[in-house]
Amino acid sequence: MKDQNKVTFSRRSFIRTSALASGGLLIGFNFLTACEETAKPPVDISKLNFNEFNAFIEIADNGYVTIYSPNPEIGQGVKTSMPMIIAEELDVPWEHVSVKQGDLDTKNFQRQVAGGSQSIRFGWDALRQTGATAKQMLINAAAAKWAVDASTCKAADGIITNANGDTLGYGDVVNEAAGLEVPEDVSLKSPQDYKIIGKDAINVDMEKIITGQPLFGLDYTSEGMFYVSVARPPAFGQKISSFDATATKAVNGVSEVVQFGDKIAVLASSTWAAMKGKKVLQIEWTSDGNLENTSDHNDELNKILDRKNLDVRREDGNVEKAFAEADKIIERTYESPFLPHNCMEPMNFYANITEEKVHLVGPIQTPAGTARRIANLINRNEEDIHLEMTRMGGGFGRRLYGDFALEAAEISNLTKKPVKVVFSREDDMAAGIYRPAIKYRIKASLKDGKVTAYHLKEAAINSNMYGLIPHFFPAGAIENYKVESGNYRSNITTGAWRAPYTNFLAFAEQSFFDELANELNVDAVQLRLDLLSNVEDGKDPNIQYSAKRMIDTIKLAAEKGKWGKTNANTYQGFAAYYSHNTHVAEVVDITLNNGQPKIEKVTVAVDCGIVVNPTGAKNQIEGGVIDGIGHAMYGDFSFEEGKPNDVNFNTYRLIRMRETPIVETHFVENELSPTGLGEPGLPPAGGALANAIRNATGQILTKQPFIKELNTRKTDLTI
Repeated sequence: MKDQNKVTFSRRSFIRTSALASGGLLIGFNFLTACEETAKPPVDISKLNFNEFNAFIEIADNGYVTIYSPNPEIGQGVKTSMPMIIAEELDVPWEHVSVKQGDLDTKNFQRQVAGGSQSIRFGWDALRQTGATAKQMLINAAAAKWAVDASTCKAADGIITNANGDTLGYGDVVNEAAGLEVPEDVSLKSPQDYKIIGKDAINVDMEKIITGQPLFGLDYTSEGMFYVSVARPPAFGQKISSFDATATKAVNGVSEVVQFGDKIAVLASSTWAAMKGKKVLQIEWTSDGNLENTSDHNDELNKILDRKNLDVRREDGNVEKAFAEADKIIERTYESPFLPHNCMEPMNFYANITEEKVHLVGPIQTPAGTARRIANLINRNEEDIHLEMTRMGGGFGRRLYGDFALEAAEISNLTKKPVKVVFSREDDMAAGIYRPAIKYRIKASLKDGKVTAYHLKEAAINSNMYGLIPHFFPAGAIENYKVESGNYRSNITTGAWRAPYTNFLAFAEQSFFDELANELNVDAVQLRLDLLSNVEDGKDPNIQYSAKRMIDTIKLAAEKGKWGKTNANTYQGFAAYYSHNTHVAEVVDITLNNGQPKIEKVTVAVDCGIVVNPTGAKNQIEGGVIDGIGHAMYGDFSFEEGKPNDVNFNTYRLIRMRETPIVETHFVENELSPTGLGEPGLPPAGGALANAIRNATGQILTKQPFIKELNTRKTDLTI
């Protein structure tokens, strides 16, 4: 701690304060799910001699602030928005804030995780409280110096002023503030007084990103480091029988070949040498006799849907009675494939494990959990592990699992060398953790012009929907409502993929609602509003969505999207969905070009509470919409004899730049606490697109990707 004229703030589950040995103020707090962030001051902060405390905020003697954040940055923008919240309540100019990435520190932080669109939601109150507490302590210190009542002083832009007009900068009173008690009750700003929150802020890493400065895991190097390419079973269900590394060891740059489990690591002086060495490995593989095919998965999922008794997730009323009394019954089955994550930055991780240290560096969404698993793997104490997080070139749930980090740790532990495991694109797609293939069968009854029953059955590979999802809309809106699920256990690894489960479920349900509206001869938007009018907010504690907030969101989307008011050559589709605590509604406009749909525009309405950084918020929504449209339209991934049929972008279809629509985002204005945005924009996109295509062509789409069904069949409504 070299600089005596600074104040350092940290977030803990409790607030505490202590004087630093060299002077200054330390306030403790918990960042919860907060993520790291950095703004660029107009001065060279390297000359301010900041001390670097993990997950702390520092204030230098000139009033400049550095925030060390504990949570990973995966491109969701919280590295910009989280410090904005603290800076707002601390009352310092945003231009005077710098942010650095903290390392893993389980002693000071409870949850260093990036996932679930929860960082802003969980961090909101604690971050505001931290900034406000720090500001009040600085005010109290200044008041004591002036011998006046603190209530007669105020702070703004890093300057404290008393009733006589005297001023002191934050840096002038940090040492005095260190000796004061932490106030238990502090005032938080009203939203109408915000100077930073709600204003556009540029991504704090932008300059480094566009100038190619080291930020990402692939950028990290260390002296004496070996690059590693790993040969993994080419098919799920295979194991190593034998191997010959003679040709591999002859490759220039290859230094060592190591088997660990059913994998073989090639250590080399470059990624090129490591990958070339892996390519010439002679490996004999054996299987367990269960090499799976997509056609088999399809049959197994159908069998599950045909079963009478599945796991009941929610049941209201009596759906069987309602079906028996119905005027008409409508039923559809919707299908989705496995999907890889396809992060632009392939998986990679660095490990250097010696008797003295365990040093880990890389892009990981779950640093604490990964460190725990590595400690168990190599039989070391968690306290011995030093893990540094880098910025990630995409996550989408893939970097939650840390399998690539465990590989690096195991290889380094075996060889006692610093290593960096680097996946090729083929490695990334062939040895992934995929979105599970899923089928939904939805059945509804109509009587006297009303929807009287709704029954959804889910069949999934490996894992089923989260417990909360059966309580999303239309739960509570239809008197007789039932959700069931079953699964088929597979060797193929599956896990979270952006907006888990809802990414496909929203398409299935929202497409089905449009069919119901058509049968009832009711406007598609109006049907949803009518159903939501049946829901009393707060009546059912299991239901998370707010009917009122969803109604307001739907109305805003319909208004801004000019629902039903476009020209004769434009066809529209609508969808609305609640996920990750955020309400979203979307209107898709398409035209037909030689009978093929062309997506022109997507109008999005979002209720995420207070919008911290509008620029970042719009980026998240627009990215989610394009991601949702692209994968619904083109995303396909199948297996044959345990092997994926696509392992690179030459055969795996992604949305092209020329195919992306204009996305126009509007936010419902309120003063409610903010929720997440990284995922909620994606789920409604596929449903809104499918509904637009149906309105344009009459073709009902039930399978993703849509491109496989378009113009290949004509579909009549199943009754």
